[in-house]
Amino acid sequence: MDPGERATSSYRSRRFTRINADMKLILVLVVCLVVNIAVQAQSPLQEMVKTEQAFSKMAEEKNARDAFMAFIADDGLLFRPGAVNGKKWMSEHPVPPPKNPDKKPLLAWQPSFAGMSASGDMGFTTGPWEAKEDIKDEKPQAYGHFMTVWKKQTDGSWKFVVDLGISHPQSGGPQTLWQPADAKMPSFKPVNVAAATEELLTRDRKFNFASYASPDVRLYRIGNLPYIGKQAAVEALAKNKGHVTWQPIGGDVSRAGDLGYTHGTYEVADDTKNVTEHGSYVRIWQKQGVEWRIVMDVTNAHPK
Repeated sequence: MDPGERATSSYRSRRFTRINADMKLILVLVVCLVVNIAVQAQSPLQEMVKTEQAFSKMAEEKNARDAFMAFIADDGLLFRPGAVNGKKWMSEHPVPPPKNPDKKPLLAWQPSFAGMSASGDMGFTTGPWEAKEDIKDEKPQAYGHFMTVWKKQTDGSWKFVVDLGISHPQSGGPQTLWQPADAKMPSFKPVNVAAATEELLTRDRKFNFASYASPDVRLYRIGNLPYIGKQAAVEALAKNKGHVTWQPIGGDVSRAGDLGYTHGTYEVADDTKNVTEHGSYVRIWQKQGVEWRIVMDVTNAHPK
């Protein structure tokens, strides 16, 4: 092969290598674009639900404590039994050594219902939970329902800011993966969040369940499966004896001013003003028309 042929062959080889490299680069860019489009195609509601499912999966594969530490916001609230900063509380209360090292406790849960603000920055999830002394046990030893409020963080991730639940003596439903339908996000006008939160807290102070409940409200009380719907909830509350008072402590509202929550403490007193029960509550509110309506009401009685 003379020098001219070698030069031509070398040029062709380099040109083929460059074309091959260019094709690989284009393929990588196309894959990244497809993945990015797929991620963007998820609605905020779907993103939040998938985060809740990842939260539960980590609890199953690793342990509940690490999962809670990974998914709670820096200002996230847990109830132990009153509202506390969750990260601080968990850091100060390490998990005691297991009584039986051969057993792996399991706390499992799955969302089955959720709501999202128009601004896509705040939402809530709820569904059944169950606990087993060991992951290999055939039947759970405890059941209940949870309620979690989520907020989108500055880095785009979802972290929970409130977590509260109830226990009841029977299964609340199977632990199955739920895929919410895609929903087009409506347009919204940002509100003054601080002012909207104070408006909501004022509404909470004047709370009247029958007047403020939405038609599809969910009422969670320890020892009972959720009461779903205004009629079922009002009838359940009518059976309770005693005078109830409450005091809101705090809350928050979405940027769209259409979804928010309040939390505080409550007391139940008898006719002689003797307190028979006290505890914490969380209420999730949704703007329906021009008024705030309750879509979830959860209480957690404190030990006497």
